[in-house]
Amino acid sequence: MKLYAYCLCADLETFDNELGGVSGATVQVLKVEDLSVLVSTVEVVPATQENALAHAAVVRSVFAQTTLVPFRFGTLGTEQQLRNYVTSHRVAFTNKLAQLRGCVEMDLKIVWRRSGAKATPSNQPVIGPGTAFLRAKRRELLGDEQTAAQRAELSGLLREELGSLIKDEEMELQPSPTVVLAKVFHLVESSKLEQYREKIAGVVETRREMQVSMSGPWPPYSFANIELEFKSQFGVS
Repeated sequence: MKLYAYCLCADLETFDNELGGVSGATVQVLKVEDLSVLVSTVEVVPATQENALAHAAVVRSVFAQTTLVPFRFGTLGTEQQLRNYVTSHRVAFTNKLAQLRGCVEMDLKIVWRRSGAKATPSNQPVIGPGTAFLRAKRRELLGDEQTAAQRAELSGLLREELGSLIKDEEMELQPSPTVVLAKVFHLVESSKLEQYREKIAGVVETRREMQVSMSGPWPPYSFANIELEFKSQFGVS
């Protein structure tokens, strides 16, 4: 049998919640030195909505009790593989727990309408394949530069409004000269959560070029950054 991993934390000895885990399996605590990993004993984990929700429910339950580093849905392997991985990355996990302590993740979906963009001419002359290839590569390079520039600009605008309320930030962005679609993930101290919400409400009110929807607080999935070395041996069926 294999172990399915939900999350890792430093100060959890037992898990008393009656929630079932993936595929209805019992959730247990696996101690690895001074760290704890919540696991279920299973052989395979079908990639179903029910199992995804069960994974999230277990993580949220632990998140209400202590600081954790969540594993991605589908983390499955032998007990020895999991022990070896946690032991070899103990310092990194300890540092990550320290970074996440007392923090939650807040998610923003932003539609940012940018003014002053030049429209692309609709009638383009016919060109050969070589010229088309070079133009495509140029657009790709310019697209990368545009993405980086717009990400930096949007991040700057948000930090101007939110300042020290943001402990860390991740961003996914679809660039455009006129309308930028962005998903922004903020790591926020729980004690500053109400201030953060008030500031976001202010952004919605004052920055008319932005449509912002907010969700959270969530466990800090976007800031876990766990990439398992034995990923090819893990997964869902």
